[in-house]
This record gives sequence, structure tokens and C-alpha cells, in this order.
Amino acid sequence: MKRVEQAKKILKENNQSKILKILENIDIEKQEELARDILKVDFEQIHRLYENRNGKNKRKDNIEPIKYIDKNKLNSKQRQEIEKIGEKIFRQNQYAVVTMAGGQGTRLGWKGPKGTFKLDVGENGKYIFEILANTLKKTTAKYGKEVYWYIMTSVENNDETINFFEKNEYFGYNKEKVKFFTQNVLPILDFEGNLLIDSSYKVKEASDGNGGVFIALKNSKMIEDMKSHNIKWVYVCGVDNIMANMTDEILLGLAIKNNVPSASKSVKKAYPEEKVGIFCKKNGKPAIIEYIDMDKKMIYAEDEDGELLYGESNIVGHLFNIETLEKMADYKFDYHCAIKKNSYLGENIKEVLPEEPNSLKFEAFIFDGFEYLDDMVILRVKREEEFAPIKNATGVDSPETAKEIYEKYYEV
Repeated sequence: MKRVEQAKKILKENNQSKILKILENIDIEKQEELARDILKVDFEQIHRLYENRNGKNKRKDNIEPIKYIDKNKLNSKQRQEIEKIGEKIFRQNQYAVVTMAGGQGTRLGWKGPKGTFKLDVGENGKYIFEILANTLKKTTAKYGKEVYWYIMTSVENNDETINFFEKNEYFGYNKEKVKFFTQNVLPILDFEGNLLIDSSYKVKEASDGNGGVFIALKNSKMIEDMKSHNIKWVYVCGVDNIMANMTDEILLGLAIKNNVPSASKSVKKAYPEEKVGIFCKKNGKPAIIEYIDMDKKMIYAEDEDGELLYGESNIVGHLFNIETLEKMADYKFDYHCAIKKNSYLGENIKEVLPEEPNSLKFEAFIFDGFEYLDDMVILRVKREEEFAPIKNATGVDSPETAKEIYEKYYEV
């Protein structure tokens, strides 16, 4: 009962009266479970997140276009020179890939980790993880070196993901080169800053966004693992882009040649009003500006060649050298607040299923770390060659559109 009393004291000190009532009105065994969870909560962080939920009052940002390199406009001599620089890293086995795969396939109508979703391509279909594994196997065949593959899961899907790989024998990839680590979580709050408790008497939590990949790599000692294998460069991308070219010698070669700590891939904006994040310079630093933060003047602005000034869409494909990856884990990111609908345990110890959004979810984005970079390379690639995300069940960025791009490119 000592743990329960400690939890009560902490809840009182942090004005969590609703949660205190729940704790006081459940049986002893459940009290122990909930108290254990409450004692793990960093209430200083919770207060900070809640106070900053509407964003900090910052000076007006100076937004400017960012330079980019069009991969398909490099001539053969340029490509050969740049590829040779990148190839050296692969031949020395100093490269790793991180796949962020903490999400579930709920929006696709799929029960399970998104990476276990099977796409209707080829004769028998292919799982997303299988497609990514096949991409890495091509690099193995080319250089005779197996790229280390780090897969970020979530608390929710970690076991299922590992079991899936075991069941499918890692799709022929070397098991010793595949490492799993879990994403961090943050408590979900109600609109008054109270914790939410779920029906299993635990503090309700959600993953801390793809910007949490840096601290997750550090806390899981995966950065230490990378350094022990003499990894120099790491490519970080999402699980849902089946066309991701994760081992691109040109992206790597350009980063090294330009002596920058990071490089990212972009695709040309499909049309001015496309609702995507756009690469730019913010107060002199690399950044991504969200569509909702762009005024009409910015959306339609063109350069002297008729190209959109703000036309480089973020496809979540980011390269970092190992030193930068490690530093990012120590930087303090501003968390973004999203309003969500979440069930919770009411003070009468009954589950409440809200009809409207009722809670605050906090997450960091990977590009929030760009503000710590002095410069980076942006490489424009062809959408039809490197970008086929699977996010929605139907329509744009769906299995249907991804299948079309995949089969056209690979002539399936």
C-alpha cells in the first residue's frame, strides 16, 4: 500500500483530483496496478506540455525558399562522381537504415502493425515489410554487404512485429542484421490537463511522434550498437512508403561532398494547393512548413523558370551522420498538440465513449530537429520512382494507388 499512498500524494500535489477519485474507489489489486503507472509519470513534463499546448509565443519566422538538387538533372559525369563517394560507405559497411514502424493498420481496415499489411502486387501479394526487405537485399547483392536494419516499433505492436518477422524467416534477410526497438510514449490528457485512465486501469498513453525516434534510439542503446559496428550514416524513413529507396548512393554522396550532416529527399509538389509539408529555410535554418501555415502568396509563388518557390514536398526520407543522430537525442523538441477522441474511465469507474474529440495527444516531428542544423542537402526525386505511401483505405495514398505505382515501376 506504500506505492498507492505515494501515488495519492503525487496526484494531490499535481491537481489530479479526477484520477485520485478513481484510485480511491477501485479494489486494492487494481489500485496497485494504477499506482505503479502513476509513479512512472513525469508530471513536470505533463505540466509543460499542457501549458504549451497552443504553441509558444514566438517572433514572426522569416521563411525563405531552400535550394535543392534535382536528381534527374544530374549528368552522367556528375552521377558517377557522386555515386562513387556514396558507394565507398556501402562497401565499408558503414551505413544503416531505420524504419519507423510503430503504427497500426487501423486506417487501412487492417488489424495489426501497418508493416504486416499485404499489398495485392505480383502473383501472391507482398507484405510491406517484405517489400522493404527486398529493397535492402538488392543492396546486399550489389555490394556484398548487408545493411544493418533498425526497426522502431511501439509498445502496442512490438511483439507482434517481431513474431511476424520470425514467422516469415525475415524474408530472407540476415536476422543478425535486424534490430527492433520501441518508440517512447506520452500520457494523453483531457482538456483540463488531467490524465486519462483506460478500462484496464492504466494511464492512457500514445506514441510521441516520429520526432521521438532520436531519443528512442538512444534509450534503447541502438546508437551505441550502431557505433560498435562503425556505422557512419543512417537513413530514417517511415514504413508506409513501399517505393522508398533507402540506400541511395547519390543522396549519401551529395551529403558527403557538400560536407553537411544531413540530407533529405523531396518530390515536386503535384499542384500548388497540395496539402503537404514543404522544405524551406526558417530563420536561416532548414525547416519544413506545413500547408496550413502557408499564405496564398507563398503557395503560388514561382521562380523565373515558372517553378514553385515552395514546391519541395517532404516524403519522410532523411539521412543523418551518426554524430548528428546522437546529438538530436539530447535536443529539446517542441511537442505539437493534436485534439483526439479517446475513451476513458470516468469517476464512477465506468468507461466513457465520447462522441466528440475530448483529449490532447502530444507528438514531436522528425523535422523539428532541422532547426539544429546549419545546412542540409535536399534531393528532388521522381514521385513515380520513390514515393508510394499507403495511408488511407481508399483514394489518395491508398493500397490501390501504391499498387499502381509499384507495378508500373517494376513492370509486374
